[in-house]
Amino acid sequence: MQYTQLGERGPRVSAIAFGNWSAGGDWGTVDRKAALATAREALDLGITFFDTARAYGFGAAEELLGEALRIEFRSARESVVIATKGGLRQDGTRTVRDSSPGALRRDLEASLRSLGTEYVDIYQVHWPDPATPLAETAETLDDFVREGKARHIGVSNFDARQMAAFQQIRPLDTLQPPYHLFRRDIEASILPYASEHGIGVLVYGPLAHGLLSGRMNETTAFESSDWRSSSELFRGEAFKMNLAVVRDLEELAERRGATVAQLAIAWTLANPAVDVAIVGARSPEQLRQTAPAADFRLSPDDMAKIELILRGEVAVGGPAPELMKK
Repeated sequence: MQYTQLGERGPRVSAIAFGNWSAGGDWGTVDRKAALATAREALDLGITFFDTARAYGFGAAEELLGEALRIEFRSARESVVIATKGGLRQDGTRTVRDSSPGALRRDLEASLRSLGTEYVDIYQVHWPDPATPLAETAETLDDFVREGKARHIGVSNFDARQMAAFQQIRPLDTLQPPYHLFRRDIEASILPYASEHGIGVLVYGPLAHGLLSGRMNETTAFESSDWRSSSELFRGEAFKMNLAVVRDLEELAERRGATVAQLAIAWTLANPAVDVAIVGARSPEQLRQTAPAADFRLSPDDMAKIELILRGEVAVGGPAPELMKK
């Protein structure tokens, strides 16, 4: 496992972060025993960085992660880096954005209880909230740091303009944007802004929500509780076209003695503006297959071949909270 400094102001972390979104139930039925074992496997693989969120099951994922890391929280808290996110709440059957000071404070306090820790290393705003002035949000997160409830603060899914507005009040330590071979829009202005301002970047979705895992084909089906079951990204001609691209990427990966998942994760880490790739897994075996990507280096020739292969891809985005099936 490789380790890196997360931006100019963030902590030192593993280049692979373990993401436990799937433990919240949005990706289908949660196997509690497997979820706990997978988080423990992350530690055995040298992963020290764990990313979660209040909205992942509204406490369910954080509780599982806290249970898995209970030993570390009690006796070696500094050995793990915990990042969580707030700013989403349930309104009946809908998930809505709410980064108002009161909502963020309630979210953080609930996260600390669910995780079973007195502080989080990084507290992030999950999605920008157009109804709350960014100055209020920035002031609230700054308060959390001064109170000792968060060591660092960050944002997720923010654009460059929103980060600039936030930083008028308080410098950002981290940014968590989506980034993978089929989604590269952050390369235009978001990553350059983060680099210019020393903001650490931890990207989510490096496997394109499983598309780049190497485990999908044209007959792949999802549980009804899995958000992908109702997504246009995983059906029809666009899905078939991207699967063809994945097969070409698999051939390149095999020639390099790697899997397509390892190649896809290594590609995100090859961008000098990216510090960390967040990788989810639902079993220890899945994580054992992807974690080696931190040590896999792509040559300039590899990068050029990947660009040629991607000429046939169809852009793949991801779900906004308002579109998540509940």
